[in-house]
Amino acid sequence: MKSKVFTWSTFAALMLALCIGAMAQAPPPGNFSGMINDYTAGTTVMPVGPWEIRGPWSLMLRGTSGMATFSADLTMVRSDYWVVLNPNEQDFPQDRTPHAHHISFDDGVVTLINGGFQVTGTAAITANGSPAGFSPSPLTIQIVGGSTIPFSNIHMTFGSPASGHFGTYPLDGIVSSSSQ
Repeated sequence: MKSKVFTWSTFAALMLALCIGAMAQAPPPGNFSGMINDYTAGTTVMPVGPWEIRGPWSLMLRGTSGMATFSADLTMVRSDYWVVLNPNEQDFPQDRTPHAHHISFDDGVVTLINGGFQVTGTAAITANGSPAGFSPSPLTIQIVGGSTIPFSNIHMTFGSPASGHFGTYPLDGIVSSSSQ
């Protein structure tokens, strides 16, 4: 009888310790924001070089629910490489095809990763204020950092069909504000 009581009490103590340890490792609830500032990769689909992509983003971790809300307001324009390949167009900025994307999801799932956390969701994406032809699309957000600044970088990776426009490589940026 004593061995059963010892076994159950040991099991209960071990489970409590594991639960407390898991809670301590979860990303804290809070708000994060910053800027995306990157280039898409040049591909055969976009033979005139990469796009510049820039703009603010925000992420809200919703308490201990394991869910998050994300939004980004991004502009895209042909890179300077496009101007090099098209020198006669350098006086016509509109030919660089500037356009805007609003990207958001309300139901992102938060998971821990090495060095930070990840949020995955299905993003609604606009193109110049109207639904984009590649919306909705899977989107993975990674917020990572180092020993001095635990949450310093953001990586946004689109799944298909949006990866055909934004590329398959992560778009990188900075975390400029985090409040827990």
